[in-house]
Amino acid sequence: MAHILVVDDEHGIRDLLFEILDDEGHQVELAENAAQAREARARACPDLVLLDIWMPDTDGVSLLKEWSGSGQLTMPVVMMSGHATIETAVAATKLGALSFLEKPITLQKLMQAVDAGLKRSTGRVSQPEASRAVANVTLPNALPAPLGAQAEVPNGGITSARSPDFVLRLDQPLREAKEQFDIAYFAYHLEIEHGSVAKVAEKTGLERTHLYRKLKQLGIDTARNKQAQDYAPD
Repeated sequence: MAHILVVDDEHGIRDLLFEILDDEGHQVELAENAAQAREARARACPDLVLLDIWMPDTDGVSLLKEWSGSGQLTMPVVMMSGHATIETAVAATKLGALSFLEKPITLQKLMQAVDAGLKRSTGRVSQPEASRAVANVTLPNALPAPLGAQAEVPNGGITSARSPDFVLRLDQPLREAKEQFDIAYFAYHLEIEHGSVAKVAEKTGLERTHLYRKLKQLGIDTARNKQAQDYAPD
């Protein structure tokens, strides 16, 4: 588990990044401006900082320059912006930023930047591979995941007795395995509840807004599921 500081003045962006990174098992700290970011950095050096460029008090590039000049840039920093120019991105990189993410940020690019940043952190090691000692484990109620499941499990994995085409490989990185499981998990419950997100939220213990965001993040079409619910027999 890594300590990640997210600095962004947009409430929605902070919440979304928190949910994604928290789901990945990281300790996430939020700051809405440079002042709060300074306080967080003073309390404990994070393993990674996701830093927005455009902020009302002090912009992200100025804060990055401040940390660099004072010897506090001892952690990888990934810059974020929806309006920055190429010149701004180059300037941030010259000041020590590891990379630059353009908003809206896709999940794939976010996790690639986070993984690269954590590998650069002092003392961090790459995520170990899943144990190969686990043989095939059967899940009785899993549904096929729409991620190109395979019928064979060469290095151990999870298969489904109900849907033998679904295979969750245990020799892949945790993030991919977790996403594959989440898709199968929510697809299963949506089918059981005839596409009712409200019922799935109640059954899984998730707040409905969070569940909608999670389903969108996973690429699950809630409109299609709702249509299935509308035509389902009573």
